[in-house]
Amino acid sequence: MRVIHTVASISYEAGGLSYSVVRLCESLLKLGLDITLAVLNDPPRPSYQPFVKAFPLGLGPRKLGRSPAMARWLAREAKTESIDLLHVHSMWMMPNVYPGIIARRHRIPLMVSPRGTLSPWAMASGSRVKRWFWPLVQRPAISAAACFHATAESEYEDIRRLGFRQSVAVIPNGIDIPEPMPRGEQPFRTLLFLSRIHPKKGLDLLLPAWQAVQDRFPSWRLVIAGPNDSHGYLEKLQNEASRLKLKRVAFIGEVKGAQKWETYFQADLFVLPTYSENFGLVVAEALAAGLPAIVSKGAPWAGLVEKQAGWWIDIGLAPLVNCLSQALGLSPGQLSEMGRRGRRWMQDEFSWESLGARMNRTYEWIVHGGKKPGWVVDE
Repeated sequence: MRVIHTVASISYEAGGLSYSVVRLCESLLKLGLDITLAVLNDPPRPSYQPFVKAFPLGLGPRKLGRSPAMARWLAREAKTESIDLLHVHSMWMMPNVYPGIIARRHRIPLMVSPRGTLSPWAMASGSRVKRWFWPLVQRPAISAAACFHATAESEYEDIRRLGFRQSVAVIPNGIDIPEPMPRGEQPFRTLLFLSRIHPKKGLDLLLPAWQAVQDRFPSWRLVIAGPNDSHGYLEKLQNEASRLKLKRVAFIGEVKGAQKWETYFQADLFVLPTYSENFGLVVAEALAAGLPAIVSKGAPWAGLVEKQAGWWIDIGLAPLVNCLSQALGLSPGQLSEMGRRGRRWMQDEFSWESLGARMNRTYEWIVHGGKKPGWVVDE
């Protein structure tokens, strides 16, 4: 089966997409599928994986991601009648529009993975261009979908809320389980936030919540790690930390690769008080590293409670303060046991091998029919 995937970018700045889309393609390749991932070469990179085909930006605003070269290539490939399925990831740029146009014109099945872009928060935030781009360009393109892909039940609900009635395959993102790293002696126990420094991540809640609990838990510190993803926002947060007279808070910047995993393994507790996530890869990473997690209901991690691996709380300052007051008061042994349960959960249910197999089975059902997979929802 030949499947072409498209996503605007797989640079680090693309966040979880740069990991999850690439790893999905790799897992499908291992199953014998013929996979090409079409991306924009922006910023240009010296090399990509062999299955990645990068295209230059054309004229127009960079945020639009217009690439006539990508559009022409997709059209030529479609005319060869060799494509069994097109799979588009995310929204709001032209690489997320071209596949819908090609799918409708050449009657090729289209799968759409919104990747969090259809949440109420995402739809209401960002550029004002969305107001016309959605009804005139983006919605018509994804209306051609034969099937949607949701990474969680909450994203399935977003798809239905916007009126799409196509089948939806609910398949989570996967995670690579790291080997444990030795833990050194630490002067403080560590509450870790690791994600993009962006207004949607809930740092405006975390800082005052830390102020409320910092004096009651002098053995704890707060570490905030991640790239500055919104112009001027990191400086604003640092100024707010000074205004609130926060103690034992460190902004350590971006961490990658082995340094990122070391940061997880040296922490005691993870927190993500986000306003909106379609999956929350950093939550899966923290759990895979054996960290219990505090996550807001802006992310689809209800399983934290079921698996006794953390807390899933309402969005807001008071719920976060109440949860921190409970979690920071637990012993190292109690938190470690929660972390062990979370790591086992990731190993059992979120391996890329099993999730790639589910996606492959979904493709076969879309293209060839037969018995509908159990994770595909029609109603």
